[in-house]
Amino acid sequence: MRHESATPARRRRAPGLFLLLAALLTGPAAALPVSDALGGDAERGAAVYERCQACHSLTRNRTGPKHCGLIGRRAGGVEGFAYSKALRDSGILWDAASLDRFLENPFAAVPGTRMGYAGVKDPQERADLIAFLAAAGEC
Repeated sequence: MRHESATPARRRRAPGLFLLLAALLTGPAAALPVSDALGGDAERGAAVYERCQACHSLTRNRTGPKHCGLIGRRAGGVEGFAYSKALRDSGILWDAASLDRFLENPFAAVPGTRMGYAGVKDPQERADLIAFLAAAGEC
């Protein structure tokens, strides 16, 4: 004998199952702003960025390319900057995950890069730096 309440209960759970499935397919970071994806703090990231200013600026190219508009830009994509072939050909689209990998160890992430920095080893500092770069916005 079939219990009549089983079908309505199953229907009530279906939206939750659908939402869970959607979250699994899109990934947890996909729904978060870049600044939140790694738990970074843009204010602390400004202090970390001071190290980057030996070669980079938010608004102009220096030894390294400018960083405004970095999120969502293709690696090697700043017009007029002479990138290494390795970075130009890397196919990287800068987002929280790709920046985290690159900033941890640029030479391992893109063998042949000319970025002469060993990387930001502390995961929280990387997250803070990425939050700062995301908050910098477009050029």
